[in-house]
Amino acid sequence: MINNKKILVVGGAGYIGSHVVKALKEVGYSPVVFDNLSTGLKQNLFPDCEFILGDILNYAEIKGAMAGVGAVIHLAALKAAGDSMLVPEKYAVNNVSGTINLLNAVSEAGIKKIIFSSSAAVYGSPKYLPLDEKHPTNPENFYGYTKLAVEELLSWYSKLKGIKFVALRYFNAVGYDASLAITGEEKNPGNLLPIIMEAVVGRRPKVTVFGTDYETADGSGVRDYIHVTDLAQAHLQSLEYLETHDSLTVNLGTTKGISVLEMIKAAKEMSGVDFPVELGARRPGDPGTVLADASLAKQVLNWEPKYSDLENIIKTTLSVYKKNNK
Repeated sequence: MINNKKILVVGGAGYIGSHVVKALKEVGYSPVVFDNLSTGLKQNLFPDCEFILGDILNYAEIKGAMAGVGAVIHLAALKAAGDSMLVPEKYAVNNVSGTINLLNAVSEAGIKKIIFSSSAAVYGSPKYLPLDEKHPTNPENFYGYTKLAVEELLSWYSKLKGIKFVALRYFNAVGYDASLAITGEEKNPGNLLPIIMEAVVGRRPKVTVFGTDYETADGSGVRDYIHVTDLAQAHLQSLEYLETHDSLTVNLGTTKGISVLEMIKAAKEMSGVDFPVELGARRPGDPGTVLADASLAKQVLNWEPKYSDLENIIKTTLSVYKKNNK
């Protein structure tokens, strides 16, 4: 554990952020949540954690949150890839300008450690599989570009200001903490599993499969799904890593792909609900298969996923949606 236990979690009321806060609490850190609640939820806040309602676009607010902080975990970003292509200015301001504010406040406060939630979207379409950290970065949506831009900012601030960072390139975050301590659902979900769950509990009339003619075992797209509890653990191990090492950029995934049709089949079996499925055409820019090579994370962070099997992913997510639908 790092010496200063006070950790500022920017975006800590969000889906991933709240799981990171829980993980920090459980090992003795004192997380402080900074969130504007635009996509984060009050129900994801822990009553025994300090909460600061603020926005990274307001420099005075983010600067004021730095008092006594030992490290920062940055999860505050807009993340809908399709939306980013329609309103890039919104993503540029929030994800890039907001991060510049955050980095300037971190620098001014003399804080030397930051963990950043990056994304596999920085890679674009795979030139080879699985994707390792040496794969060319060529984002195909503006959201992915903003993540790459922030990685580059971090690299420069590291060189010029001595701020060490770990950039965690998440693949597809799924699942919930098994204790049901966190039950906030993502607003207007664009990801597969929340959409499936909305169909399971009757809030959505059907699930559409975009593309069934890919070169995969069942023709549907294959993605690398990582349980959010495993993601949260990686943040803890990244904090430890920065105690004695320099900056790092690393993938977080399983290298075990799950297809769209596999996810749907498992959800139907485990929920007992045979919801309607529509087979649709491919979406432009959607690759057939995306898999992470996460061997570097195992090697340098001593991290590997423990909760990311298909059954646990479905089980923990189903529990939350059933609880919320009572």
